[in-house]
Amino acid sequence: MSTYEAFASVYDLFMEQVEYDQWLNHIHAVWDRLGVKPKTVIDLGCGTGSILLPLAKEGFEVIGVDLSPEMLTEADHKAAEEGLSLRLVCQDMTELELGEKADCILSLCDCMNYLTEDGQLEDAFRSIARHMKKESLFLFDMNTEYKFREVLGQNVFGSAEETAAYIWENDYDEEEKINEYYVSFFIEQENGLYERVEEYHYERAYSMEEIENGLQAAGMELMEVYDGYSFDAPHAESERLLFAARLK
Repeated sequence: MSTYEAFASVYDLFMEQVEYDQWLNHIHAVWDRLGVKPKTVIDLGCGTGSILLPLAKEGFEVIGVDLSPEMLTEADHKAAEEGLSLRLVCQDMTELELGEKADCILSLCDCMNYLTEDGQLEDAFRSIARHMKKESLFLFDMNTEYKFREVLGQNVFGSAEETAAYIWENDYDEEEKINEYYVSFFIEQENGLYERVEEYHYERAYSMEEIENGLQAAGMELMEVYDGYSFDAPHAESERLLFAARLK
């Protein structure tokens, strides 16, 4: 089963704790801080559209990109319910070909960590750079090695709602810098029974040096780094970092 195939149908249910409104407010604050006034936005790894749809409702011209057709189907359903018509594209961010450039490119919710193979991060940065103008801004977040090692580690998490539940097991390999997520979903069917579906997800921890080198190789420069969705400086126990980059 492909990554997110089962999760797509219950993704929003289990992501209700994510403070998307605060993330959006911070994105606007970053734009103000850096003097960016975008009209067009590309959302890479847009998922079910939790960032994309509010931006569209604000009047931005948006394109949502995701590798999972199931996630894009959910985003399309949500857009239709809101009376919105969105351009949704199923593509790999390392081989992005949209035929246009945007004022801002977003990649949030640790999508970049899913690039686990050597060279993939740089490939993605190069692909993104081709879709940027000189004044464009690239904003992306990443889980830190501290989070993989100390917070997720070898721990097990779980959550249960009325129509679905999951058990999420982690296995972080410190040598390979790869975190394996093994997730068992229990999803209620129309007959009232629960179907168990298993998925494996993999994320990679990247050092600051690897990220900066990848950006430089793609013709970009790192402008600022924040401790998550705040303007605080990164520290040793930061779990998520937000990066702002531009073309050189």
